[in-house]
Amino acid sequence: MIDLGYLLEAIKGIIPFVPKTLLISFTAMFFAIILGVIMALLRRQDNKILSSLAGLYVSVFRGFPTVVQLFIVYFGLPQIFPAFNSLDAMYAVILTFSFKESSYLTETFRAGLDSVDKGQIEAGLAVGMKKWKIYQEIVFPQAIVNALPGTTNTFVSLIKESSLAFTLGITELFAQGKLIASANMKYFETYLAVGLIYWFMIIILGRLEAILENHLAKAYKR
Repeated sequence: MIDLGYLLEAIKGIIPFVPKTLLISFTAMFFAIILGVIMALLRRQDNKILSSLAGLYVSVFRGFPTVVQLFIVYFGLPQIFPAFNSLDAMYAVILTFSFKESSYLTETFRAGLDSVDKGQIEAGLAVGMKKWKIYQEIVFPQAIVNALPGTTNTFVSLIKESSLAFTLGITELFAQGKLIASANMKYFETYLAVGLIYWFMIIILGRLEAILENHLAKAYKR
């Protein structure tokens, strides 16, 4: 039987570490979006070299397991670049997740940009609009709407992958669950509590995504 009393106590003991999980996730997502936009634009360049380099970036960071990337950044880089000897574990986690998730966002953003009819760009140029203005006022707003579901899915994955921060000694949501489980030997209830908290965060994120998507899509509904 499940000890519901202990389950509630485990949830209470884990919840204080939710902010650290969210800090890792939101900070990494912020930088991942910036990198993803840059790489998506490079992937769409006519310049074969730039496009190929961006493609290599995506391939490498999507191909390496997340734990391997974390260990390379935190343990490996200091052996090559001494300046990284003082790199804090939290910064290493955020840096790794930023690069990792940006590789997925690159393809999401590229697909979003490609989904906008090129005829709109040509029409904008025909009436004398600057290309950057066309992207700012016509292309990006539509691309954001089209890329939002994929971006949200990436963020959901990032929140769950943030649990790997414990491998570098960071006590976040999952790591605290491990400590509680080890101390009380009630693994099922403790990890169930951890899973329920993650699930609750994902539900909230899904609701927010739906509200934002409906708001942004209003301008394109007929």
